[in-house]
Amino acid sequence: MTLWLILALMTAAAIFAVLWPLSRGRELAGGGNELAVYRDQLDEVARDREAGLIGEAEAEAAKVEISRRLIAAADAAEFEHPLTAGVSPWWRRGAAIAGLVLLPLGAAGLYFAIGSPGLPGEPLGPRLAAVHDNRSIESMIAQVERHLEQHPDDARGYAVLAPVYLQLGRFNDAVNARRKVLALSGESAEREADLGEALTAAANGVVTAEAKTAFDRALALDGKNLKARFFGGLAAEQDGDRDKAAALWRGMLADAPPDAPWADVVRQALAQVGAAAPPNAVASAPQAPAASQPGPNAQDIAAAQGMSDEDRSAMIRGMVARLADKLKQDGSDLAGWQRLLRAYVVLGERDKAVAAAADARRALAADPDKLRQLEDAIKSLGLS
Repeated sequence: MTLWLILALMTAAAIFAVLWPLSRGRELAGGGNELAVYRDQLDEVARDREAGLIGEAEAEAAKVEISRRLIAAADAAEFEHPLTAGVSPWWRRGAAIAGLVLLPLGAAGLYFAIGSPGLPGEPLGPRLAAVHDNRSIESMIAQVERHLEQHPDDARGYAVLAPVYLQLGRFNDAVNARRKVLALSGESAEREADLGEALTAAANGVVTAEAKTAFDRALALDGKNLKARFFGGLAAEQDGDRDKAAALWRGMLADAPPDAPWADVVRQALAQVGAAAPPNAVASAPQAPAASQPGPNAQDIAAAQGMSDEDRSAMIRGMVARLADKLKQDGSDLAGWQRLLRAYVVLGERDKAVAAAADARRALAADPDKLRQLEDAIKSLGLS
């Protein structure tokens, strides 16, 4: 109903614009009557002079004044109505009728030809909501980034962006954002642990010396910080000290509340180092032993250093082969591809690493986020 009202108002406005000049023609006719009055006055002055009612001088003065008014009226009428001056009233009436009839018919015909009169109406609210939902996360990130360019001291903006960067695999941007938050808001256990997490992600899952320092600072500020404790155990595992890693993770489970959402992750980490959860930990589904996990991790390779060359090579290659077979069956495992690439690089088999990178790209082609993280891993390993 609202649409039809708008269309009717638009049509009326168009008709008014066409008919307005034509209606001015009637005013021109009024101007013509004024000219006739002045001519009659000139004739009347002439008659009065012949009859001796006015003198010669008075008659001349009256004729001059009336003539002046006559000329002014004629010039004004010609200036105001140059288009309709001299146009027959019948032509004006015909144009008016054509405008009244043809404009509405033409507008209606055009709308029914190219419009959608049968399309049901849709409230404004849902349409605005749909537009908001369709905004890509990239556009929203760009908006926050533009805000931070103008307000570089907005710590809250960097705190919002950092976890988003992590989810998108933009690890270096996440590290920079975490550093900004620390610089602007000051030290805290949570901020130090967040920086260590970003540094670990940027190093493709390896707890670097810089990341470990950040976690140590977090624990110095708060010895119960969960993120710092977990990554501290991961750092110990990667250094080959499985006992220390297990002790740290067991301590986390011992302190865990019954409904801790992160408890299963810690149990899985304990299973990776072949350790059991503490007896008082909340029960959960049994975890597979570390040996059933395909592919070597840093600790497997470290443990192999004490073996003979033949035994070490056989152990590592066997795990690499199992991981490669697993990825042939399920190519969506991003972490598995990353471990396989690192294993080939450690073994010095660059050709296999390059071939595996190509296979991983094909397997993850449908998932842009995983593909982006894979490309970061490939670049960090020098396989680009």
